[in-house]
Amino acid sequence: MTLATAYWCVLIAALLPYLWVSVAKAGGERYNNHDPRGWLARQDNPRLHRANAAQLNAFEAFAPFAAGVVLAQLAGVPEARIAALAVAFVALRVLHGVLYIADQPALRSLSWFAGLGCVLALLVQAALRIGG
Repeated sequence: MTLATAYWCVLIAALLPYLWVSVAKAGGERYNNHDPRGWLARQDNPRLHRANAAQLNAFEAFAPFAAGVVLAQLAGVPEARIAALAVAFVALRVLHGVLYIADQPALRSLSWFAGLGCVLALLVQAALRIGG
């Protein structure tokens, strides 16, 4: 795997929130784009609220992940290691969203922690690589 793989993973991670919000908007009563947040608040379907929560969580997870990839590259962490952690992160985040929508909280939390582990590994390796 190359650094390009990791960069593609950053792009995929950036797009994941939009996948989850699409699930939220497609699953309810006729979507109203004039008041999207109000529309969502009025929905009775808990699955839609979980899809929206998956969207928000994906946005929250993106910045540390992208920073981890960039900092690891700048610090000279081996490209194959960066790419492997990036692929693992994206796979875990896709799983996280699926489990969130499917209402599987224990497995969802496990995938969340594993994804966080990938980010922490990227950041710690970057810090160690520059002598921190």
